[in-house]
Amino acid sequence: MSNKNSYELLGLTEASTFEEIQEARDRMIHECGDEPKQKEAVEAAYDAILMERLRLRQEGKIKVPDRIRFAENIPDLPPSPKAAPNLSRPEWLSNLVDTPSRDEVLWPAITFGGLGLFGFYAPSFALAIAIGAAIYFLNRKENRFWRSVLLTIGGLAAGLTLGLTVGQLLIPQGAQMAWASTDAIAAAVTCLSLWTVSSFLR
Repeated sequence: MSNKNSYELLGLTEASTFEEIQEARDRMIHECGDEPKQKEAVEAAYDAILMERLRLRQEGKIKVPDRIRFAENIPDLPPSPKAAPNLSRPEWLSNLVDTPSRDEVLWPAITFGGLGLFGFYAPSFALAIAIGAAIYFLNRKENRFWRSVLLTIGGLAAGLTLGLTVGQLLIPQGAQMAWASTDAIAAAVTCLSLWTVSSFLR
């Protein structure tokens, strides 16, 4: 079958676009119904037109649209950045560590900051209020009172240990400082510890 007959069979001209050729083929196949010979003739005409178009493009007689890309002309894509390894936390740690909102960090910070300063005047009283505040802030998150008490005790123990050590390093044995004592420094460090526990644990 000549190329001219192929175009005529599909009702096309040599100026027809690829989309028009496809539409004509689909329409003709649909019109053929259960006639295998007619379907075969339509497919042969369609293939002949495509082969002629391909030959003309390779010879440079038909301009290739910009949106069409050939495999040999695919531009080199920049390498995709490597995904960071997924460092998932253990489940027990995920259940313990919290990702607080700004308010869940800010209000305890104000509370414990004030108590830390007050601890320079009355360390024991400031620590008593700080313990109650820590239990309150922790219990408010998930309503688990005894877990809040345990976390507060842990924060208290860590804060007192660190605070007393820092206090003894800053204030030599027997020395008196007008602005601070070992107990006051321990109270301030403990307030910081309780703020960390109440803000970032649950």
